[in-house]
Amino acid sequence: MRNLLLLCAAVSFQFAVAQTPCSGGSAGQYPCNGYDLQSHLSLGDLNAGAGNDSWGWTDPLDGKEYALIGLNNGTAFIDVSDPVNPVYLGKLPTQTSNSSWRDVKVYNNHAFVVSEAGGHGMQVFDLTRLRNVSNPPVTFNNDAHYNGFGSAHNIVINEDSGYAYPVGASQFNGGPIFINIQDPVNPVGEGGYAMDAYSHDAQVVTYNGPDSDYTGREIMIGSNENEVVIVDITDKANPVGISTISYNNVGYTHQGWFTEDHRYFLLGDETDELNFGFNTRTVVFDFEDLDNPQFHFNYTGPTAAIDHNGYVKGNKYYMANYRAGLRVIDLTDIASGTITEEGFFDTFPNSNSASFNGAWSVYPYFGSGNIVISDIDRGFFLVKAAGVDNTNPVAVCQDYTAELDNTGQVIVAGSSVDGGSSDDSGSFSISLSQNTFDCNDLGDHVVTVTVTDPSGNTDTCTATITVEDNAGPTFDCHEDTTVAIEAGTTYTLPDYVADGDVVATDNCTSSLTVTQDPAAGTNLGIGTHTISFETTDDEGNTGTCSFELTIDEIAGVTDSLLEKGLSIFPNPASNEITLVSENVNISSIGVYDVTGKRLIDVSNIDTERQNLNISSLAEGIYFVNINNLITKRIVKK
Repeated sequence: MRNLLLLCAAVSFQFAVAQTPCSGGSAGQYPCNGYDLQSHLSLGDLNAGAGNDSWGWTDPLDGKEYALIGLNNGTAFIDVSDPVNPVYLGKLPTQTSNSSWRDVKVYNNHAFVVSEAGGHGMQVFDLTRLRNVSNPPVTFNNDAHYNGFGSAHNIVINEDSGYAYPVGASQFNGGPIFINIQDPVNPVGEGGYAMDAYSHDAQVVTYNGPDSDYTGREIMIGSNENEVVIVDITDKANPVGISTISYNNVGYTHQGWFTEDHRYFLLGDETDELNFGFNTRTVVFDFEDLDNPQFHFNYTGPTAAIDHNGYVKGNKYYMANYRAGLRVIDLTDIASGTITEEGFFDTFPNSNSASFNGAWSVYPYFGSGNIVISDIDRGFFLVKAAGVDNTNPVAVCQDYTAELDNTGQVIVAGSSVDGGSSDDSGSFSISLSQNTFDCNDLGDHVVTVTVTDPSGNTDTCTATITVEDNAGPTFDCHEDTTVAIEAGTTYTLPDYVADGDVVATDNCTSSLTVTQDPAAGTNLGIGTHTISFETTDDEGNTGTCSFELTIDEIAGVTDSLLEKGLSIFPNPASNEITLVSENVNISSIGVYDVTGKRLIDVSNIDTERQNLNISSLAEGIYFVNINNLITKRIVKK
């Protein structure tokens, strides 16, 4: 909550707890019903003083799952792909100062973090960096930072549209700020909307509910301190308020979530238990008609604890209930006005009273069924619905050929070596003993493939990964060019490779031998010639390039009047030459070297006499073109 002091003594247990079944109403020291403790990392393990928000990310490359835990001093990243042996990979420190309030969401393999720390803005972190952390825990840095606002209480993301919506900032009266994050590391602000009041939290959906007037529209449901506000934000330049609704015994309208059919909205009020003395209350609204939302019923929980963040998955509502921990509520009969608690895991065993300790948030969306709980006082928990699974998955491997890319690297996904692995849960992750290869790894590699089910059971097999380099060398070739020679002479080809005009590079081979055809030193006459280059890397891959060389005769196209009246002196010269044209004014002058490269360009003139500074030129032969008609040779000494 924004303006309430969190009374949270930062209790740090300096050990990790792993895989404790719920038996006889407890999992170790933690009260429970139907949910096992998979693992636990204390605040001491995470080097923090307090916990807050949480979210999760599943790597599309290999299905590995990661927990993102908000802390007073940053955001922690935990590999939970082996749920009973979590690995704390490291932390993205707070952008400015520490704060009790931090919020994180995920879009397109990037985490977006806001905080109520002054001047914090929005941090952007590329989660694919978590794939190869060699010596955890490490301290991470941002991949981008958006400073279009300072502090914000929360951030909402609609993954369908690719927009982020920080809320609770100073702009727009605390309403949502519109930020286009379709290119995650280049966020673009597109305005915002001042809702009826400060928006403490919100949900944004691409609407697909019963009100056909809004099908396909981007709808925001704001929990705005004393009411719920519904807004159509499809047009960022013209957001439209749809309706508002309040309810009896308002304390602090904190946070809510749609059912998956977008019919019902479950709201948590953060101070009603304190202010009015009743047990945990969840207010359920019927949003069948978004223009006319209706109160449906109140659900009252079994304890006096304060409700905080809650999320819907399937027909279950997963609620962080502060001192009562995680509560899981069955929504099957919500239409009839009845929902029931089916289980819980209490991360604050001392008390279930109405106070600001315990579970801040939960993340129930992992495919494995594991649920993240972030606890203010005790850090990170991973739990799962009880049920003993001692059956290992079946690992089936297949060999795979991996080709290095143009940077000389390749990352092999677990799915590439999966030959049909399975588990009775229907869900598993795949990891490889080595999945990143470079130019030093060409050839066959036998890797161990580990298949892990949601309960931590594993099976292994081996696969041969053949690393190949089939990427040919690439060229930075010479541009088509024209040179001039005197009548009756030939042009001697330079060594374009030795001169640095043609450069070949390869992803793996550092030293390439480039052949030039015709060879350097070849004498060519007037006409157009194709100059070709070829090289082969150590793996036998060939790269080529070519350009057209046109050789013209000096004054091959002549304006006789200009030719007769033109003089250039002194020639040879050291610092300056003078061009005098008695018959036709000089309009342009170009000076070229023997390869046809333009070195001096004087244009937009109209004069009989022009001095030209050539002091910057090296000693040698050059060609001067006048009015694009006549080319003369000069010598710099």
